This record gives sequence, structure tokens and C-alpha cells, in this order.
Amino acid sequence: MADLHNLEADIVVVGGGMAGVCAAIAATRHGAQTILVQNRPVLGGNSSSEIGVGVSGADYCANRIDARESGILEELRLEAAVRNPQSTFSMWDLLLWEWVIREPNLQLLLNTACTGVQMASEGTISAISASRESTEDRFIITAKIFIDCSGDGRLGYEAGADFRMGREGPEEHNEPHAEGPDDKTMGSSIGWRARDMGVPVPFTPPSWAKKFPTDNDLPYRDHSDLHTGPWWIAYGGELDTIKDAEKIRNELLAIMFGVWDHIKNHGNHGAANWALTWWNSVPGKRESRRLLGDYILTENDLVEARLFEDRVAHGGWSIDSHPPGGIYASEPPSFNIVPDDLYSIPLRALYSRNIQNLFIAGRCASCTHLAMASTRVMGTCSVMGQAAGTAAAMCVEHECLPREVANQHISELQQRLLKDDHYIPDLPGDDPDDLAKQATISASSESPDNSADYVVSGVTRQRHGCTHQWASDSDEPLPQWLQLSWNRPRSLTEVHLTFDTGFQRPLTLTNVESYRSQMVWGRPQPETIRDYDIEVRADDQWRTAVRERGNYQRKRCHQISPQQTDSLRLRVYSTNGDRSARLYEIRVY
Repeated sequence: MADLHNLEADIVVVGGGMAGVCAAIAATRHGAQTILVQNRPVLGGNSSSEIGVGVSGADYCANRIDARESGILEELRLEAAVRNPQSTFSMWDLLLWEWVIREPNLQLLLNTACTGVQMASEGTISAISASRESTEDRFIITAKIFIDCSGDGRLGYEAGADFRMGREGPEEHNEPHAEGPDDKTMGSSIGWRARDMGVPVPFTPPSWAKKFPTDNDLPYRDHSDLHTGPWWIAYGGELDTIKDAEKIRNELLAIMFGVWDHIKNHGNHGAANWALTWWNSVPGKRESRRLLGDYILTENDLVEARLFEDRVAHGGWSIDSHPPGGIYASEPPSFNIVPDDLYSIPLRALYSRNIQNLFIAGRCASCTHLAMASTRVMGTCSVMGQAAGTAAAMCVEHECLPREVANQHISELQQRLLKDDHYIPDLPGDDPDDLAKQATISASSESPDNSADYVVSGVTRQRHGCTHQWASDSDEPLPQWLQLSWNRPRSLTEVHLTFDTGFQRPLTLTNVESYRSQMVWGRPQPETIRDYDIEVRADDQWRTAVRERGNYQRKRCHQISPQQTDSLRLRVYSTNGDRSARLYEIRVY
């Protein structure tokens, strides 16, 4: 008989994909005791080593600079760029696990599935039940606020949350490209990794593999990249991607081996020396349930790049909808509608409309099928997760419910997110407690269009033609400095710095793992300040309050012993390669 454990937390997050990881970290960093429940042995969902899909986001299909997600996801990407030059998904697994377990108020339950809920009353969850078969343990986990990042919306479904599965008709939300109403979805995928072995390697397909004798049997489906299994190996959208998941997996394996048989044995594909080295036995799922919130994000919201008053995150990937028939569909494997600009995501789409204490984030967020065809990518799921986790912590702090945050505390939430280097389109940081905004700003030098005053503009990326960045004159050698001065001494305890990590660098590869083609891989980003001091002046004497060496992160927060000072200086000794010292923002508290 399984042992029963009763656990308690402020917040429970169900689902350890990118949305759940970012939600849990955000919640615990804002003071909430948090439990993260993940039904797999690793974190990351589709980006994990079990499935092997890169984290794509707003930068790639938006095809614009300064679109990349910041906040918690950027921390992880920068860490991976330095520590994972081999670019393996197993190292990515490790980094996600490290980021979660190092948070002292965050408890992680791997291999643990949410199996049900307990309701305090209709519309209010009091606890979830969960099972960990690997250790023969069962859990009852009580909390105040719950966040469903499960992808399939399992927690919301168990609680009776309103949901939709399938495609809307064009009249339902006035979406011109809607193809329903029906219960069809995008299918799931299995991919591979292959290697040139240097000598001919024969391949005999299993007897149950599908047959694709000619290229005409794979219309519109390019298969010239031998190394990585094509994303269009998809199936299951005409079935139930939850209830029929095992049937879909088996069919996908037959399809995958059939495509490889085609490449190896039918036609001249240059594959004689190539052999499969890996494939994911867990299909990557694109779509299932979408839980419904107070607002349902639509195709028009994305295409018109609407800026909602309660916006808390952004996206930019194209509306990338795949035919339900997957590889068996005669039409192209996807159609794309590219938004005019980065679009915003409202908080009202990140909580349930009928379960009072339930936030939602990731691909089960409140969207139509077409809107979800963009928001489903993991970069966007990550920023939805950070927004939901931060909002959940505010619910605990203010003893309120998600809808009340949207109606009564939205400005506070937005400013908290911006303080954490989370991006919200065209909403500048405006923290009344930030003493930097009351200071006079000066610098040792400036490069054209990169004024020192920009570090208090409240915007931390290039936008609408403005760099929003101080950059020292590249013709002047380092060290360089930026100084804040006040008309009377101020008591300082904390300094926040937001550095440049190459958001403005153009994409260099047409690769769906977009951030990998934009970021320098295998070392820190060259634009980033590496070695610096924070100095304070008192009694006409400068004193070093912080000495930092070897930095490669974008957002750094430094505690300093309480200081009465009329001036603070950031002195930059070196970068990771750039000739200029670059800084987007400084905050002082």
C-alpha cells in the first residue's frame, strides 16, 4: 500500500515544463512557499532530453531584433550559453533542475502526477491529490493558490474549469482564418538525431514502418536536413491527443521509421553514411485542452498587436497552425500569419473564469486555437509562467484571488514584473521607490545615440528607434563609469543593474531554435559587462561597496550595507568582448 503524505504550501504549480518552471521560480522569489509537481523525471517539457525541442520564442518568427524574452528564461539561456557549448538537452535538464532546487522555499516533486483535486466549495480548490509510482507514495497537497502549467490542463479539468478542445469557427470570435468549429487539433511529433558515420550504413526498416516510396508521398515536406528529424512528422490531430496518446505514439514511431526508410533507401538523399542515433519515445505535443479565462486571446489580438491594459507578457511567434491530419494531410504542413509587431498577453487570459483560485499558463492558457498556434512556443509559455507565478505570490501577499489582482492590483503586478527584467510591450518601469529616477546622471563618455540618461527611461531594450541604453564611447579605453548624484544624501541598500546580452543582434540562422542563432554559443555574450565595481561617496571619499568579476548575466541585484551617500558610481573595467560599456538600466533602493 502506498504511503500517504500531507503537504502544505502557499502555491502549488502543476506541470514542470517551461511555463511551470518559470511560474514556480517567480512565485517563490516573491516570498511564497511553493511546491512544483512534475509527472516526468526531468523538467522542461518539450525542451527536455525526453523530447528534444529547442525553446523558441518571439524573436524568430517576428523576425525582428530586441524581441527575445528576458526575465527568468534569459537567465537560463545565458547560463546554457556558457555551460552547454556541446548544446545537449541533458545539460539543459540539469540547468533547469539546478535553478529550481536552489530556491530555498521551493519544493520539487518529480515523477509525480496530479490525479485529482479536493474542492473547498464549488469554484475553489483546497488541495490536489498526486501519485508518485516510483516510490509508492501518494500526496495530498493543500494550498491557497494553484497554477495549471500541465499543458493538458489536467488540474483545471479535475477541478471543473471551463475549457475548449478543438478549433473555433470564424463567426465565434470574428477570426478570418478559423477553420472550425470542430474538435480537431494540431498533432504531436516525434523527431530524431542522426550522424554521418563516415562509412556506408545500411538501414532495414521494421516491418511495421509506414511506406513513403517517393517524394510525391511527402508533398510540401522538405527532408534535406538529415541531422534532425523534421518537425512535420506529425500525427493525431484528428484523434483525442490526450485519450489517444498511446495510439498516437505508436503511429508516430511507424511514421518516423518510414520517413527514415524513404531518406535512406528511396531516392538520392545523400544519406548512405548516415545512421539514427536517437529519437524521442515521448511525443512532443502541440495542442490539447485550453482552459478558459475572463478573456480569450484571439487571432485578431495577435495580428493587430493589441496592447491590453492588463498586459503582463509578450509574444511574437507567427500564428503557426498545422493541419490536423499531420503527415497524411495533402496540404502544406503549416500556414503562418506573422503579427505586425510584438503582441501582448493580458492577465485575464492567465486565470480560470470559473475556478476562483486557479491561474493558468503555457499552452493551456485562455486562447483560441489560432492564438494558441503562436502562444504555444516555449519562450512565450515561459513568460506567461513568470507572470502567473508573480501574480500568484501577490494573491498570497494581499490575501486576494486572481481576478482581484487583475481588477485592483494590475499596476503593482506590472511594475513587479518589470523590476524582475520581465518584458511588457510599451510599458516602462516606473517604480516610485527607485531613487535612480531622482538622480542626476553623468558618465565618463557616451557613444552616439546611447545617452547616459537612458538608464532611467524604464525601457530595457531597443524600441521604436531608441536604444534605451548607455554605451561608453568605443574609442575611449576602459575603465569607464556611470554616476548617479543626488542633491542630498540618501540611504541606499540595494542596486539593480540590467546589462546588454545581445537582444539587438540579428538572427544568423534560419533555425527554429532561434535564440541559439542569435546568441553567441559556448561563452558569455560579448556585449555584457564582465568586471565592475559599485562605488559610493561619503565625506568626499569614494568607497567600493560591490566588487564583481566574471559576470555574464543580464540582470544583477546587489545588496549593500546601508549607506548614506550623495553619489553612486558604476565603474566598468572590462566586458566580455565589446569595446563599450553597455547598460540598459540602473535602479537604486
